[in-house]
Amino acid sequence: MKIRYILGLLLLSLSVIACKKIVNGFLSDSIRYKDNNIYAKRGLPLFQSDRINADGSTPPFTYKLLNLRNEDGSPAPAEFSKEYEITVFKTGANFDPETDVTLELLNKKREVVKKKPMEFNELSGQLTFNKASGFLPLGRYVYDVEMTNGTGTKLFPKLATINVVEPAIDDLFEITDNVANAFNDDTGVATLMKKPTITCTKISSSGARAILKMVDKNGKVFNPKAGEIIQRGDRPVFENYAKFNPVIKTDTAMICDFELAPFPLTKYVTPTTDWGFLMYYRIPSQFVTVDGFPSSPGFSVNPRWSWRLKMEGTYIVEVKFPDVTKK
Repeated sequence: MKIRYILGLLLLSLSVIACKKIVNGFLSDSIRYKDNNIYAKRGLPLFQSDRINADGSTPPFTYKLLNLRNEDGSPAPAEFSKEYEITVFKTGANFDPETDVTLELLNKKREVVKKKPMEFNELSGQLTFNKASGFLPLGRYVYDVEMTNGTGTKLFPKLATINVVEPAIDDLFEITDNVANAFNDDTGVATLMKKPTITCTKISSSGARAILKMVDKNGKVFNPKAGEIIQRGDRPVFENYAKFNPVIKTDTAMICDFELAPFPLTKYVTPTTDWGFLMYYRIPSQFVTVDGFPSSPGFSVNPRWSWRLKMEGTYIVEVKFPDVTKK
């Protein structure tokens, strides 16, 4: 009798459990970005925010961006929802500096598309900004995010702030290599010199032009037109990275119209060497003296650098040698 009573209670408990609704997973109250201040640097070709950290929520889940607005609560500028024409490479097309040597050949690989300045990924919560972000007004904007999974839906007010800012020069110009050596005219032996100082100044948003100047420690400029700056053997120079327009040599600078950014767009690779983005030049010994080196035999100055411009515009790039005097 006692056994029957116990079995009855057990069956009753199981039936009660079976009738209860099973919760399908977990939806956190604390989702977030790694940094809830997102900086959109106007006009750069591509910038992506971090993904939203779902804080252990059960996948699959989706996000919706809602109520984008100014920080003061007023409606967001219309520029966020407008489509703008931007030029992009066609799907599957790649730039080859060795074969894409004219604008006509380059443009066969590109197309004009219409895009909004900002896109929201509903699977990751990432924000992506493109070149059209150059049309966005400077300011701070907030938005809400709605998250949904098998458990349900939650709204997260003011999950992040979008800061639309002008890119700083460090966003536009990146140096990855910079060195100079003095070569002995008689033996060819290379001796390390002081590291040159490379600076970049943006002087206009129009065009796609790099104006390269080399100066001595007193600011005296070397003259490429007079042969005071020459190519170093078979090493890569401006022309190896963009052949659309001839490099112009003036009394004070070498001018490269590179057409599209980033510049260089791709690495320079030969059958034997991956040069990356390196460029090599030489200032012959008859035009320079190097601090701490004898006057005879002569020593040429041989800079090597790797830098990139991230956005179209007109820039002056100056390479200054702290231990070199122009004769």
